[in-house]
Amino acid sequence: MHVEYYEITDLYGACDKMTVIIDPRGSGIAGNMIVGAFLDLGADKDDLTDIMEYYASHFGDIDIRIEKVKRSGIQATFANIECEDQKPVKYTDFIECFDQIEHPKMTHEIKKSVKKVFRTLAEAEACVHGTTLEKVHFHEVGAADAVADITGAMFAFHELELDKQKVYGLPVAFGGGSVKTMHGMLTVPAPATVEILKNVPTFGGPVAKELTTPTGAALIVNMVDEFCEFYPTAVIKKTGYGAGKLDFGSPNVLRAMIAETSVKSDSVSLLETNLDTVTGEVMGNVFNRLQDEGALDVSMSPIMMKKNRPGQLLRVISKPKDCDKLAEVMMRETGTLGIRVIEYVHRDIAEREIIPIEVNIDGKIYQVKIKVGKIGHEIIKSSPEYEDVRKISNETGVPVKDVMKIAEEAFNFQIKS
Repeated sequence: MHVEYYEITDLYGACDKMTVIIDPRGSGIAGNMIVGAFLDLGADKDDLTDIMEYYASHFGDIDIRIEKVKRSGIQATFANIECEDQKPVKYTDFIECFDQIEHPKMTHEIKKSVKKVFRTLAEAEACVHGTTLEKVHFHEVGAADAVADITGAMFAFHELELDKQKVYGLPVAFGGGSVKTMHGMLTVPAPATVEILKNVPTFGGPVAKELTTPTGAALIVNMVDEFCEFYPTAVIKKTGYGAGKLDFGSPNVLRAMIAETSVKSDSVSLLETNLDTVTGEVMGNVFNRLQDEGALDVSMSPIMMKKNRPGQLLRVISKPKDCDKLAEVMMRETGTLGIRVIEYVHRDIAEREIIPIEVNIDGKIYQVKIKVGKIGHEIIKSSPEYEDVRKISNETGVPVKDVMKIAEEAFNFQIKS
């Protein structure tokens, strides 16, 4: 058996990717804290202050001071915003007025993102008060205050080009206690904050103060691409701290980070159920049905169930949008009465590439696709495509294991040459 190797090119070329992490676990999140954190990351102080004052002045008196402060020993940037509204503003009137305000540094994309945040606020208020968008008034958050926070935060977000990166958010601290509102004393979190942060990981504490405001909540849900319980795999390059107004026992700061990662990531859902009355024929069909319906992966593991009965754990990984459809397939095909669903599981993914190579076996050239896994520039795994190997084995009579070895050696030879 004679083997020759053929050259492959363009294997390397993956580069590290920038990502952003917003961490509101310690002291929650408010609009001025985001502004402070982004200033700490390098946003232009003069441009940012000018934008905030210019837009907010159309809705009330405004005074902004940017200061370096310490909160429980942590140095941070404090955007001290003092304002007084002229009068409560209807959401629809606000949008009409905002659209008419022009500033040379306020691009169409930034204005669009600002309006998206205000819509999030208005929809939450409408839901809480059982009314429509047309009847919502910005009085609780303060129109001028919210305009300063939101225009400033979104301007800095785009100026730093964070909108072009993947943004991760960590669980949001609500705080606790009660807060005085136009509707009387309410427990923390405020109803609008709860509405905005539906389906976002949150927790109470760590102090009995309102840590997360409706404005802060609306900003983070419009910036973050994915919420996760822990920090994603990344190399931190720069950290910014935005200070809250109060100084209590722990650092009242929001942390924002710019990081570098070589690992792609996404969110998946995990579905599983325990089975002890399903035959092998049915299980084989379930595998096929689930894959046909879009499951990313299907697996089965032996387990011991109640009354010491042997059973099987059927586990499915799916895209979040396919979760309900696949759960129904599992129920219909197996007869199980319940599916455990873990939504939005963070998944790190090595970069994947298919590299075709050619090998000469006994004077005839065959093509084999090599599946390559990489982190950055480093190849961490490579394996020949089984169907290609099986086809060559059938044609040549060379065992599958030997064809696989030939293909692996050819690939290794060529990437080193």
